[in-house]
Amino acid sequence: MKTVVNVGIGGRSFVMDSDAYARLDNYLTKFKQSAGMGVQTKEVMDDLEDRIAELFTESLSAYKDVVDIQLVNSVIAQLGMPDGEPFTDGTETGKDDTQTVRPQSAPRKFYRDNGNKSIGGVCSGLALYLNLDVTLIRVIFVLCFFMGSASFWLYIFLWIVAPAAVTAAQKCEMHGLPVTAENLNRFSNEK
Repeated sequence: MKTVVNVGIGGRSFVMDSDAYARLDNYLTKFKQSAGMGVQTKEVMDDLEDRIAELFTESLSAYKDVVDIQLVNSVIAQLGMPDGEPFTDGTETGKDDTQTVRPQSAPRKFYRDNGNKSIGGVCSGLALYLNLDVTLIRVIFVLCFFMGSASFWLYIFLWIVAPAAVTAAQKCEMHGLPVTAENLNRFSNEK
């Protein structure tokens, strides 16, 4: 017989085995200690919990509604630690899930890039989304503007509609990187 607990992660409620809860709690504590993020700790930890909640939701189904130790281990192996090393806490978990292959890329999402903006960050965000040079995109917009096309209105429309990449998770999605602990830490240190 196993003890289960109700846990709120990333604004969602999950039922977890007690050993899975202990492992996840230990992971989050060690992650927070090793990240060294200063004032941005809360933002990155919130992004990390949101990502964990997404992964749990994707893995659970009508037949499996309790988060167990195997699921926690696979999520921890996928996310990793801020320094890129696998998570070790000294406990024996049976199967070694730290060798799970992490995805090298994720689907890109279109955001305005405030880190490399000239006016509104639209061209920079579009360049990242299309994997092109930002200078090329800017030149195309300027040429189209002087040729009398609707590029000015397109730029204004994209500026209004496209959200700015503010959080570390959004910056990972904008660059097409998986939302891992290492990438969250990398983008949380950039301002």
